[in-house]
Amino acid sequence: MKVLIVESNEDLGRVWSRHLQRQNADVTLVHSQEEATMALCRSDFEILVVDLVLDEGSALAVADFASYRRPAAKVIFVTNTSFFSDGSIFAHCSNACAFVRSETPPGDLAAMVEHYAGAA
Repeated sequence: MKVLIVESNEDLGRVWSRHLQRQNADVTLVHSQEEATMALCRSDFEILVVDLVLDEGSALAVADFASYRRPAAKVIFVTNTSFFSDGSIFAHCSNACAFVRSETPPGDLAAMVEHYAGAA
């Protein structure tokens, strides 16, 4: 299972990455839209975990580029804000499969990644 994590908070990204690596996932961790775009050009990912509010760039642009470059890849959006709390993210991003809070326990997020990556 190949996973791309796009998270500005390096500590949080490392926590998620370690949990996924324990499940034998091949994880690439990046911190910006530009790094995510480059990673999507280099590798095929089954699933992306993308923070909705990136310090550098746009999470929606990452998801849009992924839908073009890696159309089978699913996107799990995470956030600590109320943006899209009405579920409208699914109307804006056809590759969105889940929308969770940043505080979601890492083990739960890892289980979701494994589930949706298997469905990809």
